[in-house]
Amino acid sequence: MSQQFKLNAADRAQTGRSASRRLRKVNRVPAILYGKHTKPESLSVDGPEFTRLLKAVSGRSVLIEIQRQGGPALSFLQEVQRDPITDKYVHIDLQEVKANEKFEIRVPVRVVGESFGVKNQSGVLEMASQVLRIRVLPKDLPEAISVDVTELKVGETIKVGSLKVIPGVDFLDPKGQPVVSCVEPVAEIAQETAAATPAAGDAAAAAAGAAAPADGAAAPAAAGAAAPAAGAKPGAAAAKPAAPAKK
Repeated sequence: MSQQFKLNAADRAQTGRSASRRLRKVNRVPAILYGKHTKPESLSVDGPEFTRLLKAVSGRSVLIEIQRQGGPALSFLQEVQRDPITDKYVHIDLQEVKANEKFEIRVPVRVVGESFGVKNQSGVLEMASQVLRIRVLPKDLPEAISVDVTELKVGETIKVGSLKVIPGVDFLDPKGQPVVSCVEPVAEIAQETAAATPAAGDAAAAAAGAAAPADGAAAPAAAGAAAPAAGAKPGAAAAKPAAPAKK
C-alpha cells in the first residue's frame, strides 16, 4: 500500500466565483470532495499546507485522509487546477474511496534498470505511456507501476499485457498498448535519411543534365533563323538566295 497522507479541510458554505476569489485572497484553495455513495461536499484547504502535501507526494499515487467537520474521509487527488499566469492553485478535486471497495485511478509509470539496447546498442528509451489506469482496493494501491527494462533491446517494446503481475491490481488499458520502447538514436535515423537523399538528388541532376543540351541545341537554331529576317529589308532576303541559280 502506498503511503497515506492527511489534509485538513473546512466546510465551504458559499460557492461561486466571488466566494472562491475571497478564499484565495486569504490563501485558501477551494476544493470539492465527491464519491460514488455520497453527495459532493464543498470544502477549502490551507494553501501552504496543500503545497507541502504536493511536495511530499512528489508525483506518486497516494491516499489522502481528509480531516473535516463531518469526520475523516479517505480520498485521492483527482485533479488540481492552477492559474496559467500566477501558477497558484485555484481548485482541487478529491475523490472519496471506501476501504472495502475497488476504485479506478491513474498511476504513474516508473522505469527500473538500464536497458540492454541503451547500454550496448546505443538505443534510446521512448515512453509511450506516462500513466496507466488500474482498478484496486485502497490497501493495494501502488505508488507507481515499476517497469523493468533491463532486457529491452533496440526495436523491442514492453506492452501492458507483458507487465509483471501486481497482486490486487487490475490493469484497465488495452493489453496491446505500448508502455516503453527502445528505439534507434535520432541521429542515426537522420544519417540514414541523409544518405538516401543524395542518390535521389544525383538521379534528378542527371536527368536535368540530359535534357539541357536538347534545349540548348534548339535555341541557337531558332535564333539563327530568326535573326536575318529581323535585320533584312522587306523583299531583299527572298531575292538573294535565288541568284546562284543563274549560270
